[in-house]
Amino acid sequence: MITDKNIFKKITDYSWEIPVDFQPGMRVPGIIYADEKMLAQIITDNAYKQVANVATLPGIVRAAYAMPDIHWGYGFPIGGVAAFDPDEGGVISPGGVGYDINCGIRMVRTNLEFEAIKDKIEDIVYRLAAEIPSGVGSKGEVLLNTKQLDKILEAGSKIVIQMGFGLENDLEKTEEKGCLEGANPDKVSQHAKERGNPQAGTLGSGNHFTEIQVVEEIFNEPAAATLGLFKGQITAMIHSGSRGLGHQVCTDYLSVMQKAHQKYHIQLPDRQLACAPINSEEGRDYFAAMAAAANFAWANRQVLMHLFRQAFVKVFGRNETKLGLELVYDVAHNIAKKEKYTLAGQEKILCIHRKGATRAFEGQPVLVPGDMGRYSFVMTGTKEAEEKTFGSVCHGAGRAMSRSEATRKFSKHQLLEDLKQKGVFVQTATVAGLVEEAPQAYKDVTNVVEVVHQAGLAKKVARMRPVGVIKG
Repeated sequence: MITDKNIFKKITDYSWEIPVDFQPGMRVPGIIYADEKMLAQIITDNAYKQVANVATLPGIVRAAYAMPDIHWGYGFPIGGVAAFDPDEGGVISPGGVGYDINCGIRMVRTNLEFEAIKDKIEDIVYRLAAEIPSGVGSKGEVLLNTKQLDKILEAGSKIVIQMGFGLENDLEKTEEKGCLEGANPDKVSQHAKERGNPQAGTLGSGNHFTEIQVVEEIFNEPAAATLGLFKGQITAMIHSGSRGLGHQVCTDYLSVMQKAHQKYHIQLPDRQLACAPINSEEGRDYFAAMAAAANFAWANRQVLMHLFRQAFVKVFGRNETKLGLELVYDVAHNIAKKEKYTLAGQEKILCIHRKGATRAFEGQPVLVPGDMGRYSFVMTGTKEAEEKTFGSVCHGAGRAMSRSEATRKFSKHQLLEDLKQKGVFVQTATVAGLVEEAPQAYKDVTNVVEVVHQAGLAKKVARMRPVGVIKG
């Protein structure tokens, strides 16, 4: 049982309120989606205090939200969601987006059945590891000149598709069709461009991955059929973002925002929440640069999917059409977006911050990766999510321990042996980095998804288990 009843007010079995009197300066309550067992861990992690901090920001609407995969982050908690009204002095904050701008998930389906090709899984993993550049500072095969890079920053995925990396209909199954409006390459520093230029089509490091999966359970047959999913099917998830370019954009604008919040007399409980009014010069500049980095991330995942398709074609000797290599969906989970909602009977354009959170509009596919030893899920968003959380849900399992703690606690040899026993083939840029991503370092995504499902924010469609993993 939760012992500190002074902190949380129970709304339902799956949602809890941090009242506005919890901390001086809170303008709205905090709402955390979790079951009681998860909430105990959230208290230990102290991430709920970051939810309360976000609730103090100017122009915040309804509440500061946190999903069940919540854990400590920079400024905002990871798993945090907040909407800001520009007409009420609402702000935009790099800490509410994160360093890896538009880190996200792309899911690919095939017409292959696991039982028919299970002896080829190891070959596929080796081929993917050879085709997809991964690791810190990795460089891709996409060579961009200055003009091409600026076009990608402005228009996203469609530019690399025009260059031959993918299919035109991939755009229809990508959030925002792979391009966030309002991007301006001129607001991205030269240093950020230099960092990003060689990294289009690279996986990166940390928790980024390409994972081969098998559909193990279908929860909603009609929805699964609509998405082209069936039991026993081989699918894949690709997890990456804007690489060094997005990291540099965040770094650059954190410096700008540290000055801006003082200029606009914004009181902050945490300097990591540095921000500026959405309609200020600083706010507009950050949004334009952030959108450009988001477009680079969508282009990056588009190229990664092209490399993925190439690897499968080489292993099986069949073309993409015969293999059924089609995009299911691509969703961002570190982003700020301008979306229309109704508040007090009036339609308004709000700036929605999703940091480690996924958009979940009604009927939209929601991709929820777990860890490399357990499961991942496909869900669909609901109208209830649009009404309760500005169309937002969890983005994954969420860390249960820090990378350094995982490194101290787990043996790389034991980890590899455990994964092998589970039938998971792994290729990684560094085994030491793999230990940081040990399954036990994450919450059980099954529990996270169950909270979201029971809360009515998204509905379960399918569960996949990993059989092959390429880690950065």
